Amino acid sequence: MTTPHLVTTPNFRLAGSAPQPPYAPGDAFVEQLLAAHRGLDDAASQQLNARLVLLLANHIGDLAVLDEALAVARAGLGGAGPEARP
Repeated sequence: MTTPHLVTTPNFRLAGSAPQPPYAPGDAFVEQLLAAHRGLDDAASQQLNARLVLLLANHIGDLAVLDEALAVARAGLGGAGPEARP
């Protein structure tokens, strides 16, 4: 069995359809994400982000993919070296 890897190329699509051209559906997601944050204060917005991350992580369910996603997300941020990871 092969280990899944993190998909970092545009991969947005409606269920049952082929992937759309890059960023066309992504733009729709950004609009949905912004709408979900609209009217929230900073604390509620951070709570929404945290809940969304946990829901999506549960949906993915593969710890190797999640570890790779954390490393990619952390890359380029301050203290992103291996020693900074628990």
